[in-house]
Amino acid sequence: MAVSAPFSFLKNRKHNLDRMTLGDLVYSFFTYYAVLAYITVGIVAFVYAVKWFENPLRMLLCVVAASVAFPLGWYLVHKHILHSRFLYKSPLTAATWKRIHFDHHQDPNDLRVLFGALVNVLPTVGGVMVPVGYLINGKAGAAMALGWGMAITCFYEFCHCIQHLNYTPKLGFLKEIKRLHLSHHYHNEQGNYGITNYLWDRLFGTYYSKAGDLPKSPTVFNLGYTAEEAQRYPWVDKLSGGTRGDDHPRRFWQGKEGQGTQPDAANANES
Repeated sequence: MAVSAPFSFLKNRKHNLDRMTLGDLVYSFFTYYAVLAYITVGIVAFVYAVKWFENPLRMLLCVVAASVAFPLGWYLVHKHILHSRFLYKSPLTAATWKRIHFDHHQDPNDLRVLFGALVNVLPTVGGVMVPVGYLINGKAGAAMALGWGMAITCFYEFCHCIQHLNYTPKLGFLKEIKRLHLSHHYHNEQGNYGITNYLWDRLFGTYYSKAGDLPKSPTVFNLGYTAEEAQRYPWVDKLSGGTRGDDHPRRFWQGKEGQGTQPDAANANES
């Protein structure tokens, strides 16, 4: 089957978010296969939630529980798995770690590696939401929690794109979470693990409001996968065609593309 134009456009081109307009992003977002899958699963889940609907209070409780479980789950995965160092130390998991997080920190503006991989995200979100909803309200609750989890996933992914887009949001909420997330990418990666919700960062002591609150991290772009680590655990290095352990991710941009600017990175470092 031939690949449609929007899909081939996303698959074969490198998307630098600092060169895209908001309109470009909206188009790319809603033609991306993973987002289409989340929307489809969400709609189907909501249809079954309506079909099996019972006990409005418990259904509402499913929505509340999903709204709490999602940011907590993301925080734990982001901090203890994506930013851990055990995944790159095995040839069995090195490629997965490279795809799901290392590449994103090496080049934060590359849209191709900003989205979570569907094969990882869908089972993870479903594996959390379905049991939570089922415990609260049976199969109707499971469907409701799954549908709401898919809606939250789309919201999270779009906000994450906005955070790396060369665009200043007018909405105060978006502006603030963008500032905090860019600090995570350009100042110190050992904090501000939330994307749309920083409650758990505050509760677990990993929140910082200003760059001056923490020292500049030497591993902000490589997540600890330095040249020395690459010698001991070479699999990510080989898959990447070589990495510059502590240097700026702009090394991936060739020719004229390397002449772009990153105003948001400067803003992230304001004290």
